[in-house]
Amino acid sequence: MSDHDISGKKVAFLLTDGVEQIELTSPWEAVKAAGGVPTLVSPSTGTIQGFDGVDKGETFTVDLAVADASADDFDALVLPGGVVNADFLRVDKDAQAFTRAFFEAHKPVASICHGPWLLIEAGVVKGRDVTSYHTLATDLKNAGANWSDEEVVVDQGLVTSRNPDDLPAFNDKLLEEIAEGEHEGQHA
Repeated sequence: MSDHDISGKKVAFLLTDGVEQIELTSPWEAVKAAGGVPTLVSPSTGTIQGFDGVDKGETFTVDLAVADASADDFDALVLPGGVVNADFLRVDKDAQAFTRAFFEAHKPVASICHGPWLLIEAGVVKGRDVTSYHTLATDLKNAGANWSDEEVVVDQGLVTSRNPDDLPAFNDKLLEEIAEGEHEGQHA
């Protein structure tokens, strides 16, 4: 159980097919356990396919199409990883705009593993301290981010982690940032 109470806070989880399942389910359960209300947002409707590494996992029901979603309706955003998931999301214009809107509104955003690919395309990493799966280090540095190989990095409402092994620290910082609310240093 978390020390952070986020009762009633609405948290968007943006993902699509190919999501690394544990990077969805672990933060989702942490948000629910702390009193938050998670919503699965995706470019597609219906269900999306989760993966455990390269093996198919469970399917998850989409609650809201990203084209119909507004950051105004949420208190925070979570971007789970998974190579295929992140690669599809980063080229989706609605996903980019939805993500950028959280930064413009100074709301917490948490991204793990390959999730920061979308942050690059949304144009929100320049000058920010971040981490990610190690294969994204050059991409993030080229986009102007200050990348480091750490379990979790927090920069004014932006939480990033490297991989599923980091989920306990990621979840704790995610909940802490949501409980703190808006961060003036969180900007697009």
